Amino acid sequence: MTKKWVIFDVMGVIFEVGDDTNDLLVPYIKKLNNSISSEQINELYIDASLGEITSSTFWERLGFKNIYPEVEINYLDQCLTLDKEFTVIAEELKGKYNLALLSNDVSEWSLYLRQKHNLNKFFQETVISGDVGFRKPSDEIYNILLERIECNANDSVFIDDRHKNLVPAMKLGMKGIKFNRKKIAVDGYKGFEIESFVQLPSILSKVFA
Repeated sequence: MTKKWVIFDVMGVIFEVGDDTNDLLVPYIKKLNNSISSEQINELYIDASLGEITSSTFWERLGFKNIYPEVEINYLDQCLTLDKEFTVIAEELKGKYNLALLSNDVSEWSLYLRQKHNLNKFFQETVISGDVGFRKPSDEIYNILLERIECNANDSVFIDDRHKNLVPAMKLGMKGIKFNRKKIAVDGYKGFEIESFVQLPSILSKVFA
């Protein structure tokens, strides 16, 4: 029987903080230079996460050209925390399922984090917004993933911490699991939900039953 596909979001799922831009990146940059507005940081981040500017250009436009790449490495090393349960569960799952990544992120940042934490070994496919020019919840990025993995949408499940990102995936026929680490209720969501990776293997058995 053909293996089913389990597709992971990154921030808020594999890494613990979901809104990494506002909760991590903005405070990190404002600590370096408080005169830079949150709006400017967010606008430049969106551009970088769509591949419209490089990561080096992102830091340069914020005024940190003289301390790049150290400023970027320090941010990625110090501010982003990998969920320690992920690698254990991914190792367990990869024998039974095909695993993939679908993430809104800057290309260079995603690549650095995957290499640093040795994550690429788990995944048969990765689709990063900075590589393809589309961000969730745009339909295009989900379709790119489905085309690459050559999978019937019904044979895949997408795990994300945001309801708005699960909606288009499920409309396309993918199954959905909300990663609700903080146990926050979301109006209108009645699908599968987990609070930790330990719960994932048993939930997947139910999803694909």
